Amino acid sequence: MAAGMRSLLIDSIGTAGAILTTLCWLPQAMKTIRDRDTRAISLPATAAFTAGVLLWLVYGLALGDWPLSVSSALTAALMLVIVGLKLRYG
Repeated sequence: MAAGMRSLLIDSIGTAGAILTTLCWLPQAMKTIRDRDTRAISLPATAAFTAGVLLWLVYGLALGDWPLSVSSALTAALMLVIVGLKLRYG
C-alpha cells in the first residue's frame, strides 16, 4: 500500500472513531438538558471522563491532530454541559 493511501486510511479511521465517540454523547446531553434529571449520572465518573477528554484535547492540539482535537473539543463541550447540569440538579 502506498504511503499516501496508508495515511488516508489512518486518517479515515481516526475521523470515523472521532465522529462515533463524539456523537455517542449527544443523546445523553440532549436528554439531560431536556429532562433535568441527573440522578443516574455518576459525578465522579463523568468528571473524570471529562478531565480525560480535556487532556486528549491538549494532546491533540500539541500534535496538530485535527480529528482528535475537534472530537475532543466537541465531546468536552457536551460533557461540560452534563457535569454542569449534574452539579446544578444533583
